[in-house]
Amino acid sequence: MSRPALPAPATEARTALPDPERAAFDRLAAAVLARPSAPLGAVLRAQLPGPAGVRWLRQEALPPTTRAGALTAAQWGSLYHCWAATAPVPAPGPAGGRAGGRTSPHGHAPGAMAAPRWGS
Repeated sequence: MSRPALPAPATEARTALPDPERAAFDRLAAAVLARPSAPLGAVLRAQLPGPAGVRWLRQEALPPTTRAGALTAAQWGSLYHCWAATAPVPAPGPAGGRAGGRTSPHGHAPGAMAAPRWGS
């Protein structure tokens, strides 16, 4: 499968990364470039958790209305490093350490108990 063509600045930032990080950069670039006419502020809200996107825009002195096509190679690299630092790291194995089924024998979150029934 071939990857979609990136803008020249994004390609330049991608080639500056070590080989193992290029696939992750491609995922970020594809997500950011999926909506080329959307303002970068809205796109980053979906890619960076919490206020990280706003902080990155402020750090780069970019208004939230900037389009992805206007980013320089240095900004693409900076965006990737910000995204990589804030992206959740997948845990090995099944979530919560269980293979599935109920989360606890009494049907509530671990450590939680059912609310008492005062009128019963």
